[in-house]
Amino acid sequence: MNATPATAATFAELFTPKLVTVLREGYGPAQLRADAVAGLTVAIVALPLSMAIAIASGATPAQGLHTAIVGGFLVSLLSGSRFQIGGPAGAFIVLVAATVAQHGMGGLILATFLSGLMLAAAGLLRLGTFVRFIPYPVTVGFTAGIATIIFASQISELFGLRLADEPGDLLPKLAALWEARATVTPAAFLLALASVAVILGLKRLAPRVPGMLVAVALAALAVALFDLPVATIGSRYGGIPSLMPAPQLPDLSPARIVAVLPAALSFTLLGAIESLLSAVVADGMTGRRHRSNCELLGQGVANMGAALFGGFCVTGTIARTATNVRSGAHGPVAGMLHALFLLLFMLVAAPLAAWIPLAALAAVLAVVAWNMIERPAIAVLMRAGAGEAVVLSATFLLTTFRSLTEGIVTGVALGALLFINRMAEATAVRADRVPLGADLPDSVDPRPPYGEDAADPAVVVYRISGALFFGASATIGSVLDRIGAGHRALVVDFSAVPFLDATGANMIDGLARKAARRGVDLWLTGAEGRVLRVLLAHGLRRPGIGFAPGIDAALARIRQDG
Repeated sequence: MNATPATAATFAELFTPKLVTVLREGYGPAQLRADAVAGLTVAIVALPLSMAIAIASGATPAQGLHTAIVGGFLVSLLSGSRFQIGGPAGAFIVLVAATVAQHGMGGLILATFLSGLMLAAAGLLRLGTFVRFIPYPVTVGFTAGIATIIFASQISELFGLRLADEPGDLLPKLAALWEARATVTPAAFLLALASVAVILGLKRLAPRVPGMLVAVALAALAVALFDLPVATIGSRYGGIPSLMPAPQLPDLSPARIVAVLPAALSFTLLGAIESLLSAVVADGMTGRRHRSNCELLGQGVANMGAALFGGFCVTGTIARTATNVRSGAHGPVAGMLHALFLLLFMLVAAPLAAWIPLAALAAVLAVVAWNMIERPAIAVLMRAGAGEAVVLSATFLLTTFRSLTEGIVTGVALGALLFINRMAEATAVRADRVPLGADLPDSVDPRPPYGEDAADPAVVVYRISGALFFGASATIGSVLDRIGAGHRALVVDFSAVPFLDATGANMIDGLARKAARRGVDLWLTGAEGRVLRVLLAHGLRRPGIGFAPGIDAALARIRQDG
């Protein structure tokens, strides 16, 4: 029975948000109840995280909440993933802080807006499928590097240090922190230590209890009751406003756009990776399948929306998405409700946020950083082989000590070189002819595999196995190039070649020209589909070159031509 040919997906199939899919399935009170419980649970987790990430990024805690509310709502509304939760993410802290330091808050908001445009364009251009090609050691390495930088950025708040100016780069930062060691605030350190203990203790003893929110609430209560001499959201930022700001376009002047374009590109790359990784995690937990290009389009709109309200980078967040799934969410309505619950918290409890100590929020991020480091994966990759270890180490070190962009670009380049080398090693060519009179071991069948003609020294039969591409062409070509004047025919079999690129076809074309000069007939067998089309496109249909479905057919023609 013939298989029905696959048809290309329509625009609607690729870009219909999962919310529409869920509503078409039927949505009633039971589903709403499940989504409300999940949304509330995620909002409780997101509340302290959003403020902590914003502060670590050089923004205000209010901006963190605005980002989570606007961006989180739009991500769930337009997402290509059924369970995706959007908001500010720890992975962006390094990039956001660097952008604020270089271009100010206005530059950050503009870069976020431009990143949204780029993500939406990437989705419409259907580039989402290519993000999956980033090697696993690269994602593990840059995640560990980001976690290291996040933890280092929180040391001053964990210990209550007073620094006139804290450098951004890791080594100068550590040196400055050491110089300020005499300014440790014991109360801040004890609050941070107690907050970490509460978070880890509740995770072990009562995993369903939102440990981060409990730790921050207890720390704020301690500050209010005992008037502890520590920095708080109120003392540092003057509290959190109870209302959302009015939407406003960022400065779109050409000079400003050019200035922040590198930051916007970095936001786009990291946002695409982080959101699609989060969607993949959700797929693995639920058995569903996300729409990657629709996801990028939704992320793009969410970033533009967050920027309009003074927010910063939005992406799919793995921890909050996993919490959403574990809490029994039915679909995207849970994520939309999580954003509305955050808005309600801000409207009702904004004055209480002034008591939250920054040391407690630093403790939250310290735990987040520790959880970001995929320790089992690092151990496996370091044991897997020297290639994976090099890619992982290079990505981690460059991310930590240079920049995230350099880490990702270098890691992907090293991963590509490793892949090319392994693909080249997997491609082989062997002679399928046993010369008469050869001294063979007992384990080798002395009979020629293709009849008498195959044992004829004047007929050479080669079988190529594996992808014949630029990485393997030189090696394979050096073997095939051994055409002697005494040969009358050369058979090259492509039946085990799944892929042929222009370099490989050009090598075969050079072989054909050399064979023609020496009066040797060249037969190409087993070439089908794309491999055959590439060969023909490179002019390999001319006198002296024959095509046959298999080696036996080619040998029969050679015997016939005599």
